[in-house]
This record gives sequence, C-alpha cells and structure tokens, in this order.
Amino acid sequence: METSRLSSKGQVTIPKRVREVLSLEAGDVVGYEVVGGEVFLRRVEPFDSGYHLAVSETLSEWVSPEDESAFDDL
Repeated sequence: METSRLSSKGQVTIPKRVREVLSLEAGDVVGYEVVGGEVFLRRVEPFDSGYHLAVSETLSEWVSPEDESAFDDL
C-alpha cells in the first residue's frame, strides 16, 4: 500500500508509483469517486470542446420529430 501525509492545507503528494500506474504528469486532472467508505482516484481525460463541437454539428440530421417518435420508447 502506498501512503501520503495530509498537509495543513488538505493537500497530498501522489506517490510516484501511483503516478506511474495512472500515467499522471504535472497539470493532469484527477477525479475522486466516493463509494461507501472508500475513495477511488483516477486520471480524468481532458474534454476536447473543439472535437465535440465538430461532432455535434454532424448530428443535426437525427433530431427531427420523426426520429424522436421512432426512438422515444428506448
């Protein structure tokens, strides 16, 4: 088990081995998920807004009233 000490500001250093396993580098974003009494740490992939905007512009053909009616029971 890897350990860290909590600073007076609530900060911890992620141990080198954990950073290696998660491929974490300076500036990366990490997420915390609380499940019961446990906390899971994972690397969060950055959101590419340009890509999502480009893709969303190609999806307009799927928003007709006919489409909504055809898929409303899913």
